[in-house]
Amino acid sequence: MSIDGVVAAGTWRLGDRVVNRMGFGSMRITVRRDRDVAIRVLRRAVELGINHIDTAAFYYSPGGILDGEDGPVRYATELIREALHPYPREMVVATKVGPDPRADGSWGEAISAADLRRQVEENLRRLGVETLDLVNLRLNRDQESFADRFGALADMRREGLIRNLGLSNVRVEHLDLVRDIAPVVCVQNAYAIDLRRHDDVLRECGARGIAFVPYFSIAGPQREAGAHSDPGRRLAWALHQGPHVLVIPGTGDVAHLEENVAAGALELAEDQRR
Repeated sequence: MSIDGVVAAGTWRLGDRVVNRMGFGSMRITVRRDRDVAIRVLRRAVELGINHIDTAAFYYSPGGILDGEDGPVRYATELIREALHPYPREMVVATKVGPDPRADGSWGEAISAADLRRQVEENLRRLGVETLDLVNLRLNRDQESFADRFGALADMRREGLIRNLGLSNVRVEHLDLVRDIAPVVCVQNAYAIDLRRHDDVLRECGARGIAFVPYFSIAGPQREAGAHSDPGRRLAWALHQGPHVLVIPGTGDVAHLEENVAAGALELAEDQRR
């Protein structure tokens, strides 16, 4: 399998880096129990030309079911470091903060500046870097402290802990709320051919020169339940929504990864897009 799909999909300037529009989402690499398979998938993604990998502070395997060289590996960020560190110079690893898994298995939210700093520092340590390429603030609930939370990340950006900032699971008004705090280089929202409630966000990001990064572009309304049929056309359709759209299909299987990448070279006629 060649890198034709990655090349054909084109590039986009993501903050201070140019990345290929065909990226990789790391959520599903923690699902399988075979750590070696996860490592192979990540390394194959880089071989195919992918230089934009999406992860999160909260992508993990409960109980540490993936056995690593230094004990159980729980987090996708740890697998990324094991597979790819030291990272290629052109690589961008984008992470997310906000949702906060608790020791009892419940989920909380990183609200305070201290909670957000803890998540950022955990990402730095697990990825093995001094500066995070990109941190997306994930909004799970419409809280009044949204701008303050983004401001806390902007403070860490000024400290040099973060290079670029983005948003996840937001509406157009959230872009306006943080406009004067720090630049937003991307928005990551659920979006697919049959999951289009964020059409307005996609268009507004294009108008503002902000990358739009859809998740669930293959799964659609099935979301975490799994992949939809005809993933190649679904990815191709997403890429055709604008030059600022960056796809991050995730998988824990090398063959599926190669099939997803090949979709970057799939051309759709106008009637097929409609």
